[in-house]
Amino acid sequence: MPTQTHFPASPVQATSLSAYSSFELDTEIDNGNFDATSFTAETLGDWRKLATVIDHTLLKPEATRTQVENLCDEAIRYGFACAMVNPVWVSTAANLLAGSGIPVGVVIGFPLGATHASTLRHEAESLTKLGARELDMVISIGQLKSGEYDAVERTIRSVAEVVHSRRALLKVILETCLLSVEEKLRASEIAIHAGADFIKTSTGFSSSGATAVDVALLRGVAGSRCGVKASGGIRSLADARTMLEAGANRIGASASVAMVRELGAE
Repeated sequence: MPTQTHFPASPVQATSLSAYSSFELDTEIDNGNFDATSFTAETLGDWRKLATVIDHTLLKPEATRTQVENLCDEAIRYGFACAMVNPVWVSTAANLLAGSGIPVGVVIGFPLGATHASTLRHEAESLTKLGARELDMVISIGQLKSGEYDAVERTIRSVAEVVHSRRALLKVILETCLLSVEEKLRASEIAIHAGADFIKTSTGFSSSGATAVDVALLRGVAGSRCGVKASGGIRSLADARTMLEAGANRIGASASVAMVRELGAE
């Protein structure tokens, strides 16, 4: 089981769950605290600290080997949290990043969230063997909307077991733009209960990406139990600041270099 992120013990800077009384969740349970204000101030104090919370991402279907090589070079140069690629490029990225301390990130069940559970497990096992250390999987959105919550949880849990046995991290993408408020809350709780290390807003391939409201909502459920990753449409330092202030402690972006350069990186 990978080491979990530890958060400072201060009041939660996120949306209160008590506003959503229709959701069957015990809001009296203490899920721990995350001080988004302090975390944001510390993270934005230096471009190097900002880099450590950004997943440097290249998921375009037309991405070439040269572009993947450039992504990995930049991940090493700036010290990003990981280099996030599609499955076909994991071996390439692992070779390029070997010895750098920068992990390879990869997406599975992406971007539709309609992959069979056995396929997801196979993807997780194969890709971690090839060197992936952070896996971002999309939940079964259709099953969630059908009320098949046990099936959604079983799938996430089965993938989490594989990922954690390989000492890797699992981020679970909810695709919040397709969900109602109640579905976002329920999906967050399901993912955390099933073993997610992070809950994540978006693939970046649907109708819209991350919003501060959704990040705050996810953090409100998560507390300090797991991380929150904001991804999709984050293109500037101002965007990153907004997501951090809302409660994110990981950012997924393809404009990573531009962001750290806004803070003084060369």
